[in-house]
Amino acid sequence: MSGQSLTDRIAAAQHSVTGSAVAKAVCKATTHEVMGPKKKHLDYLIQCTNEMNVNIPQLADTLFERTANSSWVVVFKALITTHHLMMYGNERFIQYLASRNTLFHLNNYLDKSAMQGYDMSTFIRRYSRYLNEKALSYRLVAVDFTKMKRGIDGVMRTMNAEKLLKTLPIIQSQLDALLDFDANPNELTNGVINAAFMLLFKDSIRLFAAYNEGIINLLEKYFDMKKNQCKEGLDIYKKFLARMTKLSEFLKVAEQVGIDQGDIPDLTQVSVPAFGFSGGKENKRSLRCQQVSTK
Repeated sequence: MSGQSLTDRIAAAQHSVTGSAVAKAVCKATTHEVMGPKKKHLDYLIQCTNEMNVNIPQLADTLFERTANSSWVVVFKALITTHHLMMYGNERFIQYLASRNTLFHLNNYLDKSAMQGYDMSTFIRRYSRYLNEKALSYRLVAVDFTKMKRGIDGVMRTMNAEKLLKTLPIIQSQLDALLDFDANPNELTNGVINAAFMLLFKDSIRLFAAYNEGIINLLEKYFDMKKNQCKEGLDIYKKFLARMTKLSEFLKVAEQVGIDQGDIPDLTQVSVPAFGFSGGKENKRSLRCQQVSTK
């Protein structure tokens, strides 16, 4: 129990008395200790999401309650624990989060107790917005982009044009929220924010993989699209290129804080065909798209 505050110990004891093992584990994962949630508590909560007799709404609500704490450490760790369960827990967990109209109300969160609280509050607000967006993405498409089947016969590579044009902007919005975390190496100063950054890094790699495969599919279908889809597809592609730049900056931070280079993709090696127009069919379609865009 060393390092835990008196408040943490009392809360854990209360849950022991009431017999709420899940609530006790949440409490222990979100202590006031300035370090990431302990693996043993996260592993136990993951196991809980796989147990049919565990009440998922109650588990989620316990995490939401921890985000009402006055300490930035507790709030941040509650978000990290939630993110961890979204990534590694049973799909029932993210399904429940996606079914709620709202998740985290932390846009105005501020811990004024110390200078570090001010600094970390900024990242808590950004992180909560990303988790809200991640849940919204699932709500809109009923799939976690970071877990979908990839490859030439994967979901994004085999999606039809109409669905692709609806799905890619959702991926773009989620990636935008992730990149808006926008931490530089000098701000990754403690085990709590570092734990959050690591989860964001893992999501960014998987999210970009789905995004990239969707763009490849889009470009393969581009010259067979309808007129009204042509301009939309070109706009999505331009936004993709802009996000490539932002993602490369994010990955530089990952490299600078010591994440293994073998885990960091080299975006210069990403295989995405250019939007080049050469040859009769391409020129004809290019002209048609230009005509659409001027209307």
